[in-house]
Amino acid sequence: MSPRDLLLALVVVIAWGVNFVVIKVGLHGVPPMLLGALRFTLAAVPAVFFVKRPRMPWRWLFAYGATISFGQFAFLFSAMYVGMPAGLASLVLQAQAFFTLIFAALFLHERFRLPNVAGLLIAAAGLAVIGLQGGHTMSVAGFVLTLCAACMWALGNIVTKKAGKVDLVGLVVWGSLIPPLPFFAASFVFEGPREIAAALTGISAMSIFAVVYLAFIATLVGYSLWSRLLSRYPASQVAPFSLLVPIVGLASASLLLDEQLSAIQVAGALLVMAGLAVNVFGGWLVQRLMPAR
Repeated sequence: MSPRDLLLALVVVIAWGVNFVVIKVGLHGVPPMLLGALRFTLAAVPAVFFVKRPRMPWRWLFAYGATISFGQFAFLFSAMYVGMPAGLASLVLQAQAFFTLIFAALFLHERFRLPNVAGLLIAAAGLAVIGLQGGHTMSVAGFVLTLCAACMWALGNIVTKKAGKVDLVGLVVWGSLIPPLPFFAASFVFEGPREIAAALTGISAMSIFAVVYLAFIATLVGYSLWSRLLSRYPASQVAPFSLLVPIVGLASASLLLDEQLSAIQVAGALLVMAGLAVNVFGGWLVQRLMPAR
């Protein structure tokens, strides 16, 4: 990977890692469903007028928007609103990698490989350790909702696989057209017209910054750069950079929000990261260690 593209990969990692701190900041002034509606409205408009619709059936586009855009962030924003720390959210959300393996086996009939199973078990142990610490520095509801967000992300990954090779930027932009209406509807039902009006009329500069960051930096810039890297390099060379996202998330949350993990939660976090590493690098390591035939 060239130094320029390596720098772009690190830009994406930082943008997505800090994203969780920004969500926490945004939720201080805007309720979760309204924040989701504003994020995806701004991500879709005006970009949809300049980016071509991906070549895929409308049903898969709706399924993508309903899962990876609406479902994932409805659960994630709600989780962080009810007490899930930003740093732990960035880590627990990576369970999507293992939910994707399970859903791929169920719906796409893909087979598990030994490194996948080993990584899944290690990460599951780490998540169990973190979950058992609910009530210390996080809420149990926040932890469960974050796992639900990871499930929705994983379902979105399956939708993307079923849709075949498509332009990732076009998919993100046009997929962002789907969630605003359900987000606004959910906001009206669960948050109410009075809270919506109060949030919009009294919106702070930090909340505006959060919405702009989530729409443009985390969504459009992040996925644009990520798709550029995937188009130029094998996925196996690009995917490992995603392991750095929770590291940046935990570090930025500690630095900017003064979030602290207990010793047991640190142990759980290390197990999750170890599981992710085994999942990503395990197959390559087995091939290198096996004698040539």
